[in-house]
Amino acid sequence: MISRFALLGSALALCACASVAQAAPQEAAAPEALPAPAEMPGPDEGVFPSMAHGSASMIGLEGQEIGTANLLDGPNGMMIRLELAPGALTPGWHGIHLHATGDCSDVGMYKMSGGHVGKMDGGHGLLNPKGPENGDLPNIWAAVDGSAGYEAFTTLDTLGALLDEDGSAIIIHEGEDDHMTQPIGGAGARVACGVVK
Repeated sequence: MISRFALLGSALALCACASVAQAAPQEAAAPEALPAPAEMPGPDEGVFPSMAHGSASMIGLEGQEIGTANLLDGPNGMMIRLELAPGALTPGWHGIHLHATGDCSDVGMYKMSGGHVGKMDGGHGLLNPKGPENGDLPNIWAAVDGSAGYEAFTTLDTLGALLDEDGSAIIIHEGEDDHMTQPIGGAGARVACGVVK
């Protein structure tokens, strides 16, 4: 009698093991989709992105310091702010661009800074259907005393990209950029330069 119960118990145990072994392996759960930007927590919820910060000391035609530039990387682009002292520029509009090389050593010419970041043949200009280039920015306005305050936001580049092996520079031109004419919007000579650090 005992041997029948032992045999029955062993058979039940073997069936249970077999059914566990034959059970299909569970599929891994599909990863949840990332939330849309509107669903992400932001400053109202006390969440702020880690933002990289860069700066440039701006120098004029004679190599004198004329002001500073600050660059702040955000989650969706980069904020650029310049403060220029009285006498820094001639009054009126001036083209301003990000240039591909961080070199302002040829004072008064500033050709060592190279071309625009992301230069494309025929692609210069914020209004150009073939562009814009990554280094294109809105114009800067200088007051009657030659001082200027400027703040612009760009989604065309990041601070990390600007701080590559050969760096980059902020260049201000003598005239305004029409955002269409090749290669620099008719902005003329380079009158100020700052190496982004």
